[in-house]
Amino acid sequence: MAKLKSVFVCQQCGQEFPRWAGQCGNCSAWNSLVEEVKEKEPTAGLQRQATPSEVITFPEVERVRRPKARFSTGISELDRVLGGQNNELGMVAGAVMLIGGEPGIGKSTLLTQVALHAVEYGTAPLTKKATGRVLYVAGEESPSQIALRISRIIDSESKKTKGNPAEKAKKPSQGVMEHLLFTTSTDVDRVIQTIKTEKPSLVIIDSIQTMTTTDLTGTAGSVGQIRETAERLTQVAKELDIPLFLVGHVTKEGELAGPKVLEHIVDSVLEMRGERTSELRILRAIKNRFGATDEVGVFKMTEFGFISVDNPAEYFLEHRNIPTVGSATVCVMEGTRPLLLEVQALVVPSQLAMPRRVGRGVDLSKIQIIAAVLQKYSRMPLSSYDLFVSVAGGFVTKEPSIDLGIALAIASSLSNSPLPPQTAAIGEVGLLGEIRSVTLAERRLKEAKRLGMKNIISKQSHSTVAAALIQFGLQYKPKKRNVLVAEDEDFD
Repeated sequence: MAKLKSVFVCQQCGQEFPRWAGQCGNCSAWNSLVEEVKEKEPTAGLQRQATPSEVITFPEVERVRRPKARFSTGISELDRVLGGQNNELGMVAGAVMLIGGEPGIGKSTLLTQVALHAVEYGTAPLTKKATGRVLYVAGEESPSQIALRISRIIDSESKKTKGNPAEKAKKPSQGVMEHLLFTTSTDVDRVIQTIKTEKPSLVIIDSIQTMTTTDLTGTAGSVGQIRETAERLTQVAKELDIPLFLVGHVTKEGELAGPKVLEHIVDSVLEMRGERTSELRILRAIKNRFGATDEVGVFKMTEFGFISVDNPAEYFLEHRNIPTVGSATVCVMEGTRPLLLEVQALVVPSQLAMPRRVGRGVDLSKIQIIAAVLQKYSRMPLSSYDLFVSVAGGFVTKEPSIDLGIALAIASSLSNSPLPPQTAAIGEVGLLGEIRSVTLAERRLKEAKRLGMKNIISKQSHSTVAAALIQFGLQYKPKKRNVLVAEDEDFD
């Protein structure tokens, strides 16, 4: 019988310690160490001889490689985020993908649509239609609840919805729907045996925080349980070449719950964001072993599920044809995709000793730097004004090309003068007040012109921010004070 040992695991970072302590020595979190019991690995004797590991040459790898390694999820924006080249976009055989987001953001709905597509077409090569079996492990919902969601999605065939018509859920036949398998078991060992028995073409685990193994004493969602169950599921996915989706919870800070080692175990980490009051959802790859990590997918959330937004500018740009004070259009690159966004700024007199700087969708430090540049080189008294800057649509970006748009929006709000309609700004702002060029400028310029932008403010048109402000009448003009003098007043 294997010996058991007791260790203390940090619930924040997953670091193990031989004894309890009030503070984690790795991440400095307080009261985060929880005792867990695990099997003690037997030590090997000195006389044990190791055998060489099996090696394989590159030509042999080429001979056993699949004819087509990627398979479509049926949702073009999700395929874009997962990566690929040319027309081969989507999932990779044996890949483990972790998708996280706030409760109610739409993670389960998105994966249900992926499951329906896999049931209809399987995960066979994109050019070949083949029905596949899909295993949906529901640790948080009952099969009847999932069936209600599926009925709502497939009923969209008879409804008129905007978006890509090819992505409207087609109602699968009764025979095809029999290939959609459900289980509510949260025992990872039983789930793995089910996978080996049924050999599905796709597995969805909803969610990894509900999976447990009897080999550990921790409760569901603990660091040890999450790490161990994720490792076992990843191993079986690699062995059988089955794409595996894991749904992950997030903490109140918006980060994925569980140990950081979970993100190292999986192949891809996808993050879904969006405002609860908005129908737009943005999916971004934080980690991706099989594609770019800066790709972004834009979806429209409807009562029938997600619809890919092929032209996000229709949703992000509401004032491109209307002169609006405090608004500027910018072009950012998300992976290989240029996106036009609207930056809004509000400048109001401050009633505080230290004026406020508030940003939504942009870094606060970026706003502070641009405000300092405008105050020094454009004589704007921003030290006595509160600044509020936001990227419309709930989009979050750290691109330096958004700098010039922020500067123009702030100047527009302060001077109460709008930019001309159909004007876009592309450029980084330096500490000396100069406009700097950005990467892939030609692609950005081409996309801006395609969407009807006639005026492009960039490094090619202006050398400094002050010059651009003067040309468009956004420079600061001090108000003249009216001095009232009485006629009979004697100054002698």
